[in-house]
Amino acid sequence: MSEERGAQSAEGSPNVSRRRVLKVLALTPAAAALGAQQPATGGQQPSTPHVTPQPPAQNTNPQPPKNQRQRKFFNARELRTASVLADDIIPRDAKSGSATEAGVIDFIDFHMSVPETDDATRVQMHGGLRWIDTESKRRFGVGYAAAKPAQRHAILDDIAYPDKTTPEFRAGTAFFTRFRDLVAGGFFSSPVGWKDVQYIGNTFNPNWSGCPTAAMQKLGVSHDLMNTRIPSQVQVSEGPR
Repeated sequence: MSEERGAQSAEGSPNVSRRRVLKVLALTPAAAALGAQQPATGGQQPSTPHVTPQPPAQNTNPQPPKNQRQRKFFNARELRTASVLADDIIPRDAKSGSATEAGVIDFIDFHMSVPETDDATRVQMHGGLRWIDTESKRRFGVGYAAAKPAQRHAILDDIAYPDKTTPEFRAGTAFFTRFRDLVAGGFFSSPVGWKDVQYIGNTFNPNWSGCPTAAMQKLGVSHDLMNTRIPSQVQVSEGPR
């Protein structure tokens, strides 16, 4: 019996060992995982350095507000000169605002930047603003925008009248004539300019009674005179139908 038991034990030992081996192999990953969760030293949690969150990086090149128009033609120097020159042409008075208050510089800047404006006009604008700055420095030692009003007006007196200009100011006169036209066009097409000339636009007037008599007398016309210029009606003879 003992030999059989020994034989059975000897025969069964490989099976038992195989089960144990499989059980150990099955439990090994779990044990390894549990071991990995244990503290590394003495059961104490390792200290983790505190990291202070960094604020988001500031934009070092902020964009201008959306409601602020970006210049497409004038640089900073030209903008100063053009603004002072425009207000010398149409200054602020008791009746209305100045050219810059009416947005004339934005109008000119836009006009110069559109594709329809030819390169010769752009060159004349850049060159003219530089010329008037150079002329002011030659006479008074400062640029046009920094000169005194009387000094600026002395320059304008030499270039504001094409019929009286001299050969040395011919280029400056051509520039100023063009610039003055743009200032006037921008001013009188703005709400400030409309109020200045009392333009009421497409407004219904139920009490229109014709041209005032005083205005007609000044022009040397009358309703009777206008009636004589109306072609008489042509009578059509009745013929066979």
